[in-house]
Amino acid sequence: MKQIYIHYILLLAVALSVASCKKYLDEKPNNQIAAEDAIVDVGTARAAIIGAYDGVQNYYAINYTTLGIMPADNVVFNGTLNQYLQLDQNAIPADNVMTVAAFQGIYKTINAVNNIITRVPSVTDPLLTSTEKNQILGEGYFIRALCYFDLGRGWGGVQLELKPTTDISSIKGIKRSTLDQTYDQVLADLTQAEQLLPEDNTTRNRAQKSTVRALRARLHLYRSQWADAETYASQVISNTKYSLVKPYKTFFTTPFQTTESVFELAYSTNDRNTFWNLWYPSSAGGQYTLKPSDALGAKLNNAAIGGSRNTLIAGTNSNVYGVLYNTTSTSTDPSYLIRIAELYLIRAEARAEQNNLTGAAADLNIIRNRAGLQPTTATTQADLLQAIENENSVEFAFEAHRWFDLVRTKRAGTVLGLTNTNYWLFPIPLSDVLSDPDVTQNPGY
Repeated sequence: MKQIYIHYILLLAVALSVASCKKYLDEKPNNQIAAEDAIVDVGTARAAIIGAYDGVQNYYAINYTTLGIMPADNVVFNGTLNQYLQLDQNAIPADNVMTVAAFQGIYKTINAVNNIITRVPSVTDPLLTSTEKNQILGEGYFIRALCYFDLGRGWGGVQLELKPTTDISSIKGIKRSTLDQTYDQVLADLTQAEQLLPEDNTTRNRAQKSTVRALRARLHLYRSQWADAETYASQVISNTKYSLVKPYKTFFTTPFQTTESVFELAYSTNDRNTFWNLWYPSSAGGQYTLKPSDALGAKLNNAAIGGSRNTLIAGTNSNVYGVLYNTTSTSTDPSYLIRIAELYLIRAEARAEQNNLTGAAADLNIIRNRAGLQPTTATTQADLLQAIENENSVEFAFEAHRWFDLVRTKRAGTVLGLTNTNYWLFPIPLSDVLSDPDVTQNPGY
């Protein structure tokens, strides 16, 4: 039951001393206030939505991004921590630290958003204008959509908790939904978010209409709804706010809100993104736990495949490492969730699936041209789909795409040799299964 994620806003870091067990259980903590008392005015509403974004930061900074790359073929284990080895070998127990932290972190974020969606409409502070109220609510719906989308593609259909968790009874009886039902909820939240959010401005680290449309394009791709995927990808591509940057490395070497970015998560010196530490060798202050595979290194260094994307790696021979993160040397690099490059490749795949081979090749070639490559030689539908898959693998080598792409296209067996489809989903955390009779484990675990 997500370990009864009853959220409070901490006001004072004070340790309470108690005279007895009974006194401890009977007393109301004096260093906390309940969520229904916390979102009461413009200041607390603003703080609440920032807190929800922080929840997304927390689960994306290391855990979820690692789940999107480690079980696939671009990145291999190179350290001593067993949780990464389990992901690399696709032998993931139900208590794997990474899957548990990601799963529970997502549900914590969902509960924070549920409080916003429930409480903000009743705030009567005259300083909270209807425009800002709608924006906060729209951002809340978008974040919840992202959370359930990430749960769905990682764990399959999940429990849909749409109200704040205030006590044990509030989460009893919620069974797991199907994947289609989970994605239906994602679509419902995205539809609501698009209605509430403002048109695009210069911001790229908070949700706005194009952010919603981009995630909706991805959702339709995952559901094999090709026409809708093309439509929503086209809406974002046609927005002149977004464009590919050149050379390729510019989007991460000048890493703050470039025109490449549709949605990114911002960090600061007080709220650091330490993901780089897993990539860099000890000589550069890192743990070197995650390492580009030899096969990926060969692709990136092949001028006909990687082109300018060889700037994703540094080092030589057995000491090659990824440099997508820590380009600022201050641990403030963003997490890149949606780039305009993805929208071109979504539209390319959607067009290929609809047998618009000319349009598919045109979108694919836009990405290839930016990388300094020649146009694709693929002419058949099957060859174009394979070429798009290959391009995705290199373009987003260290972003949370490759594993989920292979699962959604049912290619994980062919590419990775993982023919047991039970293991195409992550296990539900054992602690959740044991503590909530309404939770059922995924088959095979």
